Amino acid sequence: MDKIYVSGGTPLAGTVRISGSKNSSLAIMAGALLGEGPSILRNVPNIGDIHTMVEMLQAIGIGVEWSSDGVLKIDATELRAREAPYELVKRMRASFSVLGPMLARVGAARVAMPGGCAIGARPVDYHVKGLMALGARIHIEHGFVEAEADGLSGNCIYLDFPSAGATTHLMTAAALAEGVTTIENAAAEPEVIDLADFLTKMGARVEGAGSKKITIEGVQQLRGVEHTIIPDRIEAGTYALAAVATGGEVVLDDVIPEHLKPLIAKLREAGAGIAPYGTSPDARCRMKVWCTARPRAVDVLAMPHPGFPTDLQQPIVAVLSLGEGTSVITDHVFENRFKYIAELQRMGADIRVESRSAIVKGVERLSGAEVSASDLRAGAALVIAGLAAKGQTAISGLEYLDRGYDSLVEKLSDLGAEIERYDVERTPLRLCAVS
Repeated sequence: MDKIYVSGGTPLAGTVRISGSKNSSLAIMAGALLGEGPSILRNVPNIGDIHTMVEMLQAIGIGVEWSSDGVLKIDATELRAREAPYELVKRMRASFSVLGPMLARVGAARVAMPGGCAIGARPVDYHVKGLMALGARIHIEHGFVEAEADGLSGNCIYLDFPSAGATTHLMTAAALAEGVTTIENAAAEPEVIDLADFLTKMGARVEGAGSKKITIEGVQQLRGVEHTIIPDRIEAGTYALAAVATGGEVVLDDVIPEHLKPLIAKLREAGAGIAPYGTSPDARCRMKVWCTARPRAVDVLAMPHPGFPTDLQQPIVAVLSLGEGTSVITDHVFENRFKYIAELQRMGADIRVESRSAIVKGVERLSGAEVSASDLRAGAALVIAGLAAKGQTAISGLEYLDRGYDSLVEKLSDLGAEIERYDVERTPLRLCAVS
């Protein structure tokens, strides 16, 4: 029942530090199960999904130490467990990715079918078929996937869809398989490349990450290493869109512009200004985003990388609901990702949904209202809409936002937003760190 209250109409201004990538951190935390000796991960975001994965690793007997400065130490040397608890896997889809590393290390694993945001069908078929191609014997019953293998063997795997989750999962399993594995029609997201860099440091032999064909030559043993997580491109995109929606000027600190190319192209088409802003004292990249007028209408097609990211589809719709003209936003990745439209309509947005497209006719102003997030990025869209709306917006469903945004309220407040988070008794509430 916690809520965020936003009083809109204030242009955002200032500098915001972008946290480490959620999806990269989760894939690499699962990959750390492959190593003997501790792995030290830096720039890990303090978000709900990371907390869940920490609990998952601890539940299967892995030593995990978390510090407040975003450093995570994982020691899987003594991995012996063969089952991941249902209570944790059902909370987050990414926790299913421990199946492959456990199978590769100890020859057997039993993991519950995954949960997470209800944004459409995201079957584990690609994961299961890929593991079977590597020699796993898999049985699915009563909501669990049970896998066994007398050693995994390299093979050619073709993904019917370039799923980032399946690609990273199969990369980790193949790293300890005997022989060579090729993943065709692989996902090309930056997070896939970050995992490949991590695995390579551990002693794995990975080539082609970032392309449609990844080759992994299995090795007998991997070691723990140190690695710094890449910045979160979706968080960076969210703050860039918030700056445009409010007519503000925001400097994004610690970004990789190459990862934001599809968004940058659309924001410039919409009339926003985007420019490099030098580097910070520790050599991180900075980028300034500003907008002095209503954004122009643009059409957006969400698709796998290097296309426009589906995770920014909802936030950009919130911006274009205030645009001049009519925009068409199509999402070919997830079929149920327009459930949040009804909440934007409550705020005065003129949007209709036709199949997998949202037809957005821009209005001059949105009005604050009581709204509820139906998933993680829907929550981000409602926050952006609230920042630009007239009056106060109350946003519930914060369990989704907590999963993916580190210190969202605090960061927006530092940019000048009038935003507060309260519990049911109207007491300020913040996400607690993992002990």
